[in-house]
Amino acid sequence: MYILFEGIDTCGKSTQMELVAQKYPEIIITHEPGGTPFGKQAREILLTNALASKRAELLLFLADRAEHYQEILLPHKDDFVISDRGFLSGLGYALANGDFDFDELVHLNRFALEGHFPDKIILFLTDMPTLTHRTSQKNLDGIERRGLEYLLEVQEHMKHSVLKLGIPHLFVDATDEIHNIHDMILEYLKL
Repeated sequence: MYILFEGIDTCGKSTQMELVAQKYPEIIITHEPGGTPFGKQAREILLTNALASKRAELLLFLADRAEHYQEILLPHKDDFVISDRGFLSGLGYALANGDFDFDELVHLNRFALEGHFPDKIILFLTDMPTLTHRTSQKNLDGIERRGLEYLLEVQEHMKHSVLKLGIPHLFVDATDEIHNIHDMILEYLKL
């Protein structure tokens, strides 16, 4: 089973993934971008916000996604795999960057994933006060420096995209207590 933990930065998805991994060490944990040797290099480029072209940024994310599928997801197709981010983030960020067609983006992501979208998506949804507080306590990367309104726009695009695609999902209130979120996730995943 292939599960995406999705959401904008500081929403708590990484914390929840760590909790699941501690409880179930047999689960394969990965992330995009950066889950493969190529992905580590792509992540460096993407997080410095060095690309002037949003199309180049999109294509680099897609190249990472295709490599991640080949190197991580395909070899573990019979295992339980949880990825910190994936194609839904790709859709959200690309749509927030503007000038991209939803159906075209879905087609490109389907191509990168060889037609294999995740079985389930857990989308963490935050709000401006929580995002403001959490981002004030860290050094921001190039994408985060685009602004909090931008990140919330990405979040809305992710939410609308998962609804439009009809992939089984759980929306999580990222402002809730960590243990409440953890219990909700375990119940949803039937772990």
